[in-house]
Amino acid sequence: MPDISPPDYLQLGAGGQLAYRRTQGLAPGVTFLCGHGSDMEGTKALEVEAWARQRGLACLRFDYRGHGLSSGDFLDGNISSWTADCLAALDELTEGPQILVGSSLGGWLMLNVALARPDRVAGLIGIAAAPDFTEDLLWAEFDDDQRRKIEADGVISLPNPYSDEPVKYPWHLITDGRQNLRLRGDLDINAPVHLLHGMQDEEVPWQTATHIAAAISGSDAEVTLVKAAGHRFSEPDQLALLRGALDRMVDLLPTT
Repeated sequence: MPDISPPDYLQLGAGGQLAYRRTQGLAPGVTFLCGHGSDMEGTKALEVEAWARQRGLACLRFDYRGHGLSSGDFLDGNISSWTADCLAALDELTEGPQILVGSSLGGWLMLNVALARPDRVAGLIGIAAAPDFTEDLLWAEFDDDQRRKIEADGVISLPNPYSDEPVKYPWHLITDGRQNLRLRGDLDINAPVHLLHGMQDEEVPWQTATHIAAAISGSDAEVTLVKAAGHRFSEPDQLALLRGALDRMVDLLPTT
């Protein structure tokens, strides 16, 4: 169940702050990076923390700006600003090597963090990882009218598969995303990578996982495809696969 106690806060520049919850333990620690519009109280985030507690490992989960209990407006955020949040959390709230678990948008951000802090990232686990979604899954799918609208109005509203409220995407999310594209070349990442993806995912095609694995420069890249799973990847059997991926990855690494 979501934690109803008040979170802790990391103060950022210009008065911003990130809400976070941290449990102490051994290294490698585990840091969870949530999806677009999600937060640190989601099913997968709580599952990762429960697993870390059982293994006696440190765990961090937090909300990006504009998400959950953190400060800021959701529509002000973009890939660069959320990557900066992840780097601040990693630098200020964790110690030692970290396994990053990135869900959807978090799977894009974990690649950015691994490239920026290779000495701190011990492993990556992606769950329906969605690098380049702003270009490949939004802009590429827009018709001419939608492209004109988002450029003219600065924002576009699209149906939300999980709510009656539409999802709003600002124009700067598209333009900033183009500065962060990751699947246009090789990725200089040598940490072990395990990608979990549902083949019934209607938001992020499962082929994205194989593209990431192919782009990784390291040889230790594993992809697990689940034929019946969708984007959320939160059913009990799917969470068991997540735990198994965490077990295998942490067993590869020295514990201190």
